[in-house]
Amino acid sequence: MVALARGLLPGASVRIAVLPDLPFADATFDAAVANFVVNHVGDPLATLRSLGRVVRPGGRVAVTIWPHPPPVAQALWSDIFAAAGVVRPPDLPRLDPAHDFTRDVDGLSALLRQAGFADVSGSKVAWTHETDPESWWSGPASGIGATGAVLSAQDGPTRARVRAHFDRLTAVFAVVGGRLALPTAAILVCGWVARTSTV
Repeated sequence: MVALARGLLPGASVRIAVLPDLPFADATFDAAVANFVVNHVGDPLATLRSLGRVVRPGGRVAVTIWPHPPPVAQALWSDIFAAAGVVRPPDLPRLDPAHDFTRDVDGLSALLRQAGFADVSGSKVAWTHETDPESWWSGPASGIGATGAVLSAQDGPTRARVRAHFDRLTAVFAVVGGRLALPTAAILVCGWVARTSTV
């Protein structure tokens, strides 16, 4: 992703950092976007405060997360794992309940307000994600995300069962050309860095 960004934006500063420790001075940017980031951090509130810190007063921060209950595309993996008899490894990281929030518009909006953002607004956005089956399989098969961590922890026969159930259950969503049309949704919430804020 970094190489792609550098290729698309020659001369731009493209850096890797681990939230919430962003290596930028206060009020560096006009806006910040956290696209499906807050789902994967250990402290969502600290992450939002860090984003607010690097955006100038009067600037905007936009955040997306996957909702809960999950939409069809995300719930499909749970169905696949259940059909294959997959057991979630007990040592997978889990968010501390003290840092958790409801995965809906109200929950994410409340988190942005708690982080100090003003004029917070949000909505649930739904669309159909079109992809080919191998692309949909390749992320988890490469160990990406929580789904990938679960899949990577399985033995060979279990992974083979997962693939068989993946092929069976995704076939329902096949469209012309063998691609998949998977209904999905996201929560999108935006807030402004208050002009008098020290977020």
